[in-house]
Amino acid sequence: MTTAKSPRLDGCLLTAGDPGYDAARTVWNAMIDRRPRMIVRAASVSDVVIAVRLARELDLEIGVRCGGHNVAGFAVPANGLMVDLTLLNRVRVDPVRRRARVQGGALLGALDQATQPYGLATTAGNVSHTGVGGLTLGGGMGWLARQHGLACDNVVSYTIVTADGQVVTASRTEHPDLYWGLRGGGGNFGIVTEFEFRLHHTGTQTLVAEFDFRAEDAVTVLEGWRDLNAVAPRQATFTAEVSSTTSGPVATIGFVWVGDPAAGHRLLPAMRALGRPIAERVTMPSYLALQQRDDTVAGPAYRRYSRAHYLQQFPSTAIEAFLLRGASDLHAGTLLPGVGLQAHGGAIADVADTDAAFSHRSTLFEFGADARWTDPSEDDNRMVAARAAAATLDPYAGGVYVNSLAADEGRRGVRRAYPAAKLARLTTVKTRWDPQNVFHLNHNIRPGQA
Repeated sequence: MTTAKSPRLDGCLLTAGDPGYDAARTVWNAMIDRRPRMIVRAASVSDVVIAVRLARELDLEIGVRCGGHNVAGFAVPANGLMVDLTLLNRVRVDPVRRRARVQGGALLGALDQATQPYGLATTAGNVSHTGVGGLTLGGGMGWLARQHGLACDNVVSYTIVTADGQVVTASRTEHPDLYWGLRGGGGNFGIVTEFEFRLHHTGTQTLVAEFDFRAEDAVTVLEGWRDLNAVAPRQATFTAEVSSTTSGPVATIGFVWVGDPAAGHRLLPAMRALGRPIAERVTMPSYLALQQRDDTVAGPAYRRYSRAHYLQQFPSTAIEAFLLRGASDLHAGTLLPGVGLQAHGGAIADVADTDAAFSHRSTLFEFGADARWTDPSEDDNRMVAARAAAATLDPYAGGVYVNSLAADEGRRGVRRAYPAAKLARLTTVKTRWDPQNVFHLNHNIRPGQA
């Protein structure tokens, strides 16, 4: 088989040795090096239908590629069939109705680029080359979530290719059970070829404030930061992280503000009153620049592993554990992961927990321990360190973001992502729409059992 256009496909089919095959199977996590038997680069919805039916005829596992950001590399099935959606990347904006129709292979940057000329946006993640599909199907956290809800809360309808190769629309009035499951249930129910998003007037301006402290001085700073978060306006998303530097571990606290920067500046005196930082950065990037600022560190050259929690509380003992990152003391080693927090609340918590598959809407902060490195000999030590950093926050955790689950968490991870009642309802939806578990390369909801 070659890269030449198939008489049946609008796109093309790739196999090992074809130009473009290796590029198509390369994803964000450099630890993933699997070789699909074939890759269908879909250029139309009918191509996706053909791919699903072909995989079923040949009894091949199906992986779905959008941005390729999932750390577990589910997009790349060993000896299976990858459905590469990257050619389906069109974004159409209706500024009057405040709607965007986004094809399933589009990246977040394409969505932002299309909506910002009108001063519009919808909640999207923090790296512009993330796929809209993977982010949204898991829930979709971003800088606008406290103002306007998660990405999945802003989806009006989904166009999806199901396990039997049918094309259906899911919304509150059409197949509402499927619509409910797609809003946070991951890629369990089919391949979404188009999302219809609700847009919001956000303007084009933002403010980012970051204050660096020596980690040994940061307990009281983080306590004050936590308390400020409890009363912060919804335009502000509070952030904190701990990282290793050549001069020792540094704790960075601050916030991202989307809206009029002048209003965001009113938070700065309270932040500055928390302590004496070793460095301060206050910038006013455009919204587009904000959405791209983490693109470099999120590039594809690194090996990656992460562990995460939703934190329902953040007392002083949790702050101390956060700063230690699973080590015995603050200066324990160089292989420690970076750890971070991002505030939830606001419009996220306004939505009833029963409204969508996405769970744990009472979350205070999302915690992540993220390791990235280049030397394969460090794999085991890096992963052990990330697990240890997350384990120290276990006593304060109440769930996890399904998009942040590690591949090795298995069924236990799925049960952390969804409470028992939610998992039972997801199982019912899965049993109806994918009874043979065709779409199982994901954080899987098994049909017929919880």
